[in-house]
This record gives sequence, structure tokens and C-alpha cells, in this order.
Amino acid sequence: MKFPRSILVAATAAIAFGAAHAADPGYFTKYDGMRMSRNGAGVLLVEMNTQGGPIKFSAREHEQFVDAFYDIGRDRGNKVVILTGAGGQWMGDIDFASFGNVADPDVWSKVHDEGTQIVENIANIRVPMICAVEGKAWVHTEYCLLANVIVAGNGATFHDAPHFAGGIVPGDGIFTTWSYRVGPTRAEAMLLAPKPLSAATAKEWGAVTEVVPDGRATSRAYEIAADYLKKPEVTLRNTRIHFVQPLKQALVQQTGYGLSLEGASASALVKSFNASK
Repeated sequence: MKFPRSILVAATAAIAFGAAHAADPGYFTKYDGMRMSRNGAGVLLVEMNTQGGPIKFSAREHEQFVDAFYDIGRDRGNKVVILTGAGGQWMGDIDFASFGNVADPDVWSKVHDEGTQIVENIANIRVPMICAVEGKAWVHTEYCLLANVIVAGNGATFHDAPHFAGGIVPGDGIFTTWSYRVGPTRAEAMLLAPKPLSAATAKEWGAVTEVVPDGRATSRAYEIAADYLKKPEVTLRNTRIHFVQPLKQALVQQTGYGLSLEGASASALVKSFNASK
């Protein structure tokens, strides 16, 4: 049977449309705090953002990122994951007010569960992960420290702005991850006297793998990813699984407990604010 040319053209277009959509899973556009794109080799670029610009982390992202990192980890189309921030900032700001009354146990229970699930879901990403840092990495650097490699622009800085500096315990995995990467002595000193840490110092301490000219972190991450992809996929997956396992165990043991302590300190902070009014 000979089909009319119009039907053949329509069928070809439908196949091409379906193939294009098959390459872009629905979760790529599900989370407005993450802009995702994947190249033909399977390298997933995740750009944290707020309305396309630098991310201002809020309760909305705290909730969304649980499922976002889970979706990323379960998608076998992802061969390497690059985590970065939009607008020249990795993550420099946080909207404290968006979390509501953190002295309310119902509110903190949600924060506790999400915080625990986010880091566990990042640790469960079973392919090599690269963190590309430009500008400020001042909030939730534990996400970055769960990567296998950190590439930082020369002007990048690392900091823990929200916790001890703001009067609460750094219990959400940030102490666990910094201790694992640079040792507990440096981690304790850094978190008890928080101030911006240069990319060069972070490299000297062993947290950052490479320092590159500003604006080059993501492109360098792609170069590293291309080298990784020369290896068999099973090798890539199993190497990530093997390398992250000790840190995953530490997070499972410490994050839930740490967030409970952080919640108590948040409640005490609210109490002190109310008493001073």
C-alpha cells in the first residue's frame, strides 16, 4: 500500500517530536528552582536559579529539591551530573522568612524531613557528580561537597552564612560534609567563626579540586565529564557508588540528629527575639 506523502511527512514529524521529548524527561521543567539541560552524551547540567537569575534559597526550593534530586538520581539517562548556579553565583542568599515560625514543631518537622532527604537523595545519585562554583557558595555548601569534584572560579568564595553566624546549629549535613573533605578541626573552626573562604584556600584544604579563571567553572566541568565518559558506564556508576558510600553512611547517622539539634536552637533563637521585643 502506498501512503500519501502528507501522511508520511506527518508520521516522520511525530516520530521526531516523540524522540525529542523522550530526550527531555518531564522533571527537567518541573522544578522552577532548577534549570536542567542534558547534552547528547548524557551530561546533565543543573543550574539552581530564582526566575533565571542567582538563586535566593527559600522554603519552596527546600521542598522541591527533595524530589528534584530523587528524579535526577533515578534517571539512567544521566551519565554525569554538573551542579551549578545561575547568574554567576552558586548560592549566595536565603529567604529565612519563607520558612515560617521555625519554633513551631510542625514547621520544623517538615524542615527536618526535607533537609535529611535532600542530602540523602544527592548521595544516592549514582553517577559522577561535579560541582561548578562561581561567585558565592554561602548557603548549603553540603550539596556541593557531595560531588566527586569541585571546580571553582578564582573569585569564588565558600561560607556558611545561615547557621552559627545567625544563631543556630550547623546541623543539616554541612558539618558532616566539611569534616569529611577537610577534617573536623578545620570544619569546626570554620563553622564556629564563619567568614568567606577563598577558592584558593578551599583548594589548599582539599575541598576544591581545581581553581580556574572566573567564568570557566562550568566549561571545565564539561571537559572533565567528557574524560569520564570514555570509561564504561558501569565503571562510572560503580566508582561513584564506591566513593560516596562512606559519606553517605555518615550523613545517615548524623543529619537527622543534627537537624533535631538545629531545630531546638532555632526555637531558642525565636524565643530570644520575642523576649527582646
